[in-house]
Amino acid sequence: MKTSIATVSVSGSLPEKLEAIASAGFDGIEIFEQDFIAHDGSPQEVGKLVRSMGLEIMLFQPFRDFECLPEPLRSKAFDRAERKFDLMQELGTDLVLVCSSCHPQSLGGIDRAAADFHELGERAAKRNLRVGFEALAWGHHINDHRDAWEVVRRADHENVGVILDSFHTLSRKIDPDSIRSIPGNKIFFIQLADAPLIDMDLLYWSRHFRNMPGEGDLAVGDFMKSVTATGYSGPVSLEIFNDQFRAGPAKMIAKDGYRSLIALQDDVTRDLPAPVQTHAPLPSRSTVEGVSFIEFATRGDEAKALETILETLGFAPSGHHIAKDLTLWMQGDIRIVVNRETTGFANSAYLTHGTTICDIGISVQDAADTIIRARHLGADLFNQPTGPGELEIPAIRGLGSSVLHFIDQKSGLDRVWSQEFSPANPQNSGVGLKRIDHLAQTMSYGEMLSWSLFYTTLFDMRKSAMVDVVDPDGLVRSQAIETASGNFKITLNGAETHRTMAGNFLADSFGASVQHVAFATDNIFATSSAMVQRGFAVLPMSKNYYADLAARFDLDRESLAKLQQHNMLYDEDAEGCFFQFYSQPFAGGMFFEIIERRGGYKGYGAANAPFRIAAQKRLMRGYGIPKR
Repeated sequence: MKTSIATVSVSGSLPEKLEAIASAGFDGIEIFEQDFIAHDGSPQEVGKLVRSMGLEIMLFQPFRDFECLPEPLRSKAFDRAERKFDLMQELGTDLVLVCSSCHPQSLGGIDRAAADFHELGERAAKRNLRVGFEALAWGHHINDHRDAWEVVRRADHENVGVILDSFHTLSRKIDPDSIRSIPGNKIFFIQLADAPLIDMDLLYWSRHFRNMPGEGDLAVGDFMKSVTATGYSGPVSLEIFNDQFRAGPAKMIAKDGYRSLIALQDDVTRDLPAPVQTHAPLPSRSTVEGVSFIEFATRGDEAKALETILETLGFAPSGHHIAKDLTLWMQGDIRIVVNRETTGFANSAYLTHGTTICDIGISVQDAADTIIRARHLGADLFNQPTGPGELEIPAIRGLGSSVLHFIDQKSGLDRVWSQEFSPANPQNSGVGLKRIDHLAQTMSYGEMLSWSLFYTTLFDMRKSAMVDVVDPDGLVRSQAIETASGNFKITLNGAETHRTMAGNFLADSFGASVQHVAFATDNIFATSSAMVQRGFAVLPMSKNYYADLAARFDLDRESLAKLQQHNMLYDEDAEGCFFQFYSQPFAGGMFFEIIERRGGYKGYGAANAPFRIAAQKRLMRGYGIPKR
């Protein structure tokens, strides 16, 4: 499968778009006429520039308002087409997209349209060019790919075919199985776009809210399966109109697009009968078994302060690295590495972000397969020199230039703790923390779709609906992504302003990735009491919170008093209940959370977030006060 993307899908000037598209790994582009017109180079120069980057121009688009016009508009439409044919030949492409007419004087009629396209095909054939007809979802007369195909069928010309776009089909709720009746050789081009389900005007929805396959709610996979069943083997391209993407970094958007196409192709291939498969599938989405470790990069007094907090949380030093300044802290199934190295990646992370979680170790079933899939999906691989006795653990770059290491039992990588760390004798038995419940990653709102796509295409994870978290100074969008087992959960929190706590953390830490870690216990009140005895500084909650809690839930007076005594927050749903309390902020806005889930509660206490944020802000420096 050749991969392509419309130049309109990414931001920047035409050379910037092309550079981003080429670096992402695409084979070619759809050149959008507006991008060409805005550029100051000649058609020949543009074609040469595209090819110099290893790309090909697979499609020129769009040619609008062509079919079913009365004279003299019909003759003028053919004159316009001839000029576009001139331009295509100068650019070096042989296929033009003609979208169904929205012209107010279009007369309509399948036979009339077919006659127009037959003549256009005759003219295109003289130049060895091809014409693809696409049904716009809001077309004046033709807004269904079945009608577009009937026009092409009746036009009966070798140089005229149909172009299919997933958005135009799926937005109108047309069954994609109807595509299977179209011969594959008469499908000239495939365009893909996903979108969130929004009840709005089709044109406005299309022009502002399209996104990459896998980022929305449309059945793009079913659409592509039907296309594949026709025998189509041509390019598959992305045509994305999205306000957020237009303002985003071109390289990030292009990379996301490539990742989405490769993941979609792999999903479709897996569902085909083996004899029909054109290539072997990638390794499947990686099965995650949990968080193996989190690693802090820190130094000096900040390291001492961090370790003091860890002690109050019941952690104890359990090992020291054989060659590096790393200390392993453990409790239950939780491993925390404190890295004081003054060279290498951790040193760079500390110099950039201050004390930060620079590395997340993820336990997977097969580390080798995970890294193969990651590489094919365009992830940036990470490595640094290893010393004597150290294991080569595969890794990729994550959010905020952090690192994700993959550890499995299959290849013996889980021996890293016994092989690389000399044992220490813990001085305590902990406070009942069992495991990491979830990690909370903070990013700009514009990055959320990108990282949601990253996790759901690499790992076998599902995403929940996005929710709004109200900060006293703005809004933060939050989305949970987790495995079916619940062993690995991440919340993505997108900040739109630096005035929110999440946005302030991003600004202060220069884009650090993990803002908080949630530890799970099976007896949260006993854990809280044990932590207080160790000197844990709990986040104090407002008395008003507990007065409101009494009105929201059917809790007896004793339970309410106990919650207030422990500065504990509470939530419940039809499946169970949820308890949580927090550390005070440290290192520029990081914090720890302690939680207990009872029954089948699956959430994250989102209703409590505004009150937690307000409590945290009361302890942090105010606006206008310098960090140093």
